[in-house]
Parts: sequence; structure tokens; C-alpha cells
Amino acid sequence: MKQSINVLISGGGTGGHIYPAIAIANEIKVRYPDANFLFVGAKDKMEMEKVPRAGYKIKGLWISGIQRKLTADNLSFPFKLMSSLWNASKIIKSFKPDIAIGTGGFASGPTLIMANRKRIPTLIQEQNSYPGITNKLLSKKASKICVAYDNLERFFPREKIRKTGNPVRQDLLSIHSKTAEAKSFFKLDLNKKTVLVIGGSLGARKVNQLIEKNLEFFKNQEVQVLWQCGKFYIDDYKKYNNVENIQVHQFLNRMDLAYAAADVIISRAGASSVSELCIVGKPVLFIPSPNVAEDHQTKNAKSIADKHGALLLKESELDTFPVVFETLLKDEGKQQSLSENIKELALPSATKDIVDEVEKLLKTPT
Repeated sequence: MKQSINVLISGGGTGGHIYPAIAIANEIKVRYPDANFLFVGAKDKMEMEKVPRAGYKIKGLWISGIQRKLTADNLSFPFKLMSSLWNASKIIKSFKPDIAIGTGGFASGPTLIMANRKRIPTLIQEQNSYPGITNKLLSKKASKICVAYDNLERFFPREKIRKTGNPVRQDLLSIHSKTAEAKSFFKLDLNKKTVLVIGGSLGARKVNQLIEKNLEFFKNQEVQVLWQCGKFYIDDYKKYNNVENIQVHQFLNRMDLAYAAADVIISRAGASSVSELCIVGKPVLFIPSPNVAEDHQTKNAKSIADKHGALLLKESELDTFPVVFETLLKDEGKQQSLSENIKELALPSATKDIVDEVEKLLKTPT
């Protein structure tokens, strides 16, 4: 098999789609140093910034999702789809990929549809316990589907499924040796427990409002809060940096150290976050967003909570947060059991296992 392969990767919209795509590319590059890569994203989405920063070329398609209510964007969707299919075809014709990989996001649909039509091997990496419409449709023609949860044969052809887990940052594998470094990095009090709050790369309004509402409660619990509020909310919450034992960050660039510093974690339940938290192995309280396709965050969190690996608190139940949190904070046995159980669900070799499947497809005659 030739060493100079052409790899087309499409994924974006959120960090949960972008970072797995970059992780897969990085692992392929280790195995095939002469490989050529081209990413395809949606114009004006965060992948157009994040992917070049990681050292890869990207082309943008004019595409967006269908809104749940009637909007101008919905009226333009058929035109965006036709434009994206046409441009994806042109990209494929010019780049001549040996394989096309989709990690989710608006652009992956048109890209993999056209790759399938041109008989190029395709691999889907489905991060969630409940797949979206795009991947359900793509699965019919996909060569391989790498998943992170059990029981997805309800949605995908059984013979194409390979349970690999989700790619995660490799620096998370060694966080338990970084506690002292982490406390120093964030200038944390060594005698206080640290609560890490993460709402995703863009932020989470309800989670931020919950933390703001409970600042006095956290003070009474004598904990310190490391709070990632997200880019859309930093102007609203940065004033709380003046409050003792509260740190507000737009984004945490050293997530390995943030996880290492944490004693308890409050988090949304996006697929990448869930996979990372399984490896991190700290007590977690999930507050899933209900405002996502098929309510997949709740399903992600429930799959962990059902195995006693985390606590799950729905947005409709946030009034009970102080009781739930204080009970967890005071029950070290519960913290220990949650940590042990969530670690059992970790799949730390996900990226390598996915690229093993990529290699098999590259070796299979088309």
C-alpha cells in the first residue's frame, strides 16, 4: 500500500466534533508521515479557525442545520445543501482522497454523501449514545462506523459497527501525577476542595446561571470554584473574578491541569466531555443540555449514571442542586464509588483503535 495517502476529514460545529477529527488526523500522521490531509467544514463555524491552528488545511461549505421552527435559514436549506453537495464533489475530484472520515457536524453530511457516490471508503465516528439524523442516513453507505456506546445496532448496520470509544486528549492519561502542578498553575488553596465547572467550548447559559445563583452556597461549603463560562458569557460573569475562591475563565487551555485540580466536576454531557471524564475518573455531576438533537446529552449522561458512574441532574431539577451537591461533597464513600465506576467505562485507546479501522479500509480493495 502506498505511504503517501490522501485523507479527507469532515467534522465541526462544536469542539466535540472538531477535536476527535484532529486527534484522528494526528494518529494517521504518526503512521503515515507523508500523508496529505484536507478537512472540510462549515463556513463561519469554529472549525475554520481551530483546524488551521492545529496545522491542517480546511475548505468551507455553505451549510447549516435545519432549525426546529420556521426560519429564514430553513427556507435557504435546500439551496445550501445543493451548493454543499456540488462543492464537496469538486473538492473530492480535486483532492482524490483514499478515504473520507466524518466525525459529525453540518459539513460531514454532504462530504460523505459525495464520497460514497464516488466509491471512496468512508468511516463515521459517532460520539453519542443516540446518533443524529445525518449519521443514520450516512450509515447505510458507510464502510465502517466507530462508536462509543453499546446497543447502537438499533440505528446502524450491526456488521459495520466497531466499538472504539471517542478520541480524547492524550495528556489526560497522566493527570493523576499533575495535582500539585495544577493547584500551583491555577493558584488554588491547597486546603480547600476544588469544584470544576465546564459547560462546553461555547458555554452553557443554564449552568452559568446556576453557578451565579449559588456563589454564596459555595462559600458556605468552603470550596473554591474553577468556572469555565464560555466565550458567549465571559462579559456577563468575569466580574465574579473579584469574589474570593471564584475563578472565571472564558476557556481553559490546560484542561489536563483543570481536571487534575478538581475534586468534583459539574459538566454538560457532550460526547467528548463524557469520554474525557471517564478517563479522568473524578466524581461528576452531569447537567445535560436538553436543547440538542434527540436530547442526546441526557442519553449520554444516563448511560453513565445507570452504571453508577456519575450523578445526573436535569435542568428541570436544578432547584434541588444545593441538596444534591452538598450530599455528594460530604459523602467521600460516594465520591470514591463514582470515581471507580466511571473509570471502568473509559476507553483510552480510542484514537488508535479508530485508525486501526482506517488502515483496514485503506488495505481493502474498492
